[in-house]
Amino acid sequence: MRRLILISLLLLLSACGGVTTRPPPAGALVGDARLRPVEDDKTLLMRLYRQHQVWRGTPYRLGGQSRSGIDCSGFVQLTYRSQLGRSLPRTTSQQAGFGIPVNRAELMTGDLIFFKINGITQHVGIYLEQNRFLHASKSSGVMISALDSPYWQSAYWQSRRVL
Repeated sequence: MRRLILISLLLLLSACGGVTTRPPPAGALVGDARLRPVEDDKTLLMRLYRQHQVWRGTPYRLGGQSRSGIDCSGFVQLTYRSQLGRSLPRTTSQQAGFGIPVNRAELMTGDLIFFKINGITQHVGIYLEQNRFLHASKSSGVMISALDSPYWQSAYWQSRRVL
């Protein structure tokens, strides 16, 4: 509410010619959405696919954070740090409270996707595009999976935007 009042005042002042306003910077919060130029999404997508090429098939290992074995939250944390220059918490449960909630229908490249398997176990991946996400799976290691597969559809829990 305070933000709305402040924006209204700024618009009034700018209409009088006393204040010049600039568009919000890329990544600035506006309501519940983030403004990100399309070019940034393309670059981000290329970085994530490159990360997949380097890490593809790396086996899953609980608590692991190296090419000899990595878990899902470690892979997400490492990917955000190395490819996006952004720090994330270490565990899936900590990551699940980071950023802002985003509707599944509004997923953008780089959003975090969370799952509950058997209603208990938490899993995290990074949304790519076209219902595909990058993650470290217990069965196949680092891979890309389809979000709309029956398995992942039934396990879907929430999504968060942290960029």
